[in-house]
Amino acid sequence: MKLVNGIFAIALTVMLSGPAARAQTSSPKPASDASAVKVADLEVRTFSLNNASQAVDANEIYTLLRNMLPPTVKSYLLPSQMTITVRGTPEDLALVQKLLNDVDRPKKTYRLTYTITEMEGGKRVGTQHFAMVVASGQPTKLKQGSKVPVATGSYSTNASGANANGSGVQTQFTYLDVGMNFEATLDEFTNGVRLRSSVEQLSVAEEKSGVGAQDPIVRQTSLTGASFLSPGKPLVLGSLDIPGSTRHLDIEVVMEQLR
Repeated sequence: MKLVNGIFAIALTVMLSGPAARAQTSSPKPASDASAVKVADLEVRTFSLNNASQAVDANEIYTLLRNMLPPTVKSYLLPSQMTITVRGTPEDLALVQKLLNDVDRPKKTYRLTYTITEMEGGKRVGTQHFAMVVASGQPTKLKQGSKVPVATGSYSTNASGANANGSGVQTQFTYLDVGMNFEATLDEFTNGVRLRSSVEQLSVAEEKSGVGAQDPIVRQTSLTGASFLSPGKPLVLGSLDIPGSTRHLDIEVVMEQLR
């Protein structure tokens, strides 16, 4: 009877200790093995931004990519080369290529034609046309006119100062832009195209300022604002009076999409 009880005790001990022993022998793989496999699957690829012409455009695209990709994906923007280097899995790189195909597209270009009509007493005195090609989202400037010299000071070129005939004194000048200045930016929206425009006219008056014999009076007329345009439909931006006269300028603009 003692022998039977001893055999039963040994069998019970083996049964209770078996699962624990098996649990100890089946330990999981080290975490380093799993991470090593993941790093081995990563790829590095450089993507070119073919249609981003300014650093602000590249930054907008890069911000979109960083927000859409997982935090584990490493990326770097090189503005001087207009490229984005990405390290990730093949699936991550495929997502980057898809996003770039969607957002890195050529900008639409438009032709803006400004018409400046000079009126006096209800009669047309003269008309001028100014045209410029504008890319969406990029400011464009157009200037036409002359540079007028204005004396700003003088200095002596020798220790004794000017001699009898006035030599030895140099006069310093600055130059003012006189004429028409245009600045335009087009922004695309779902319901049309918004124009942010500035039109400025500078002219030299016949009278003098009285400060100096060579100091002119420069007259300035400026119109700045924003409006929505439709292709092929002229829009009157405003009417400006010409100081010192009974004339005024009517400013009209028309937009034409090129591509």
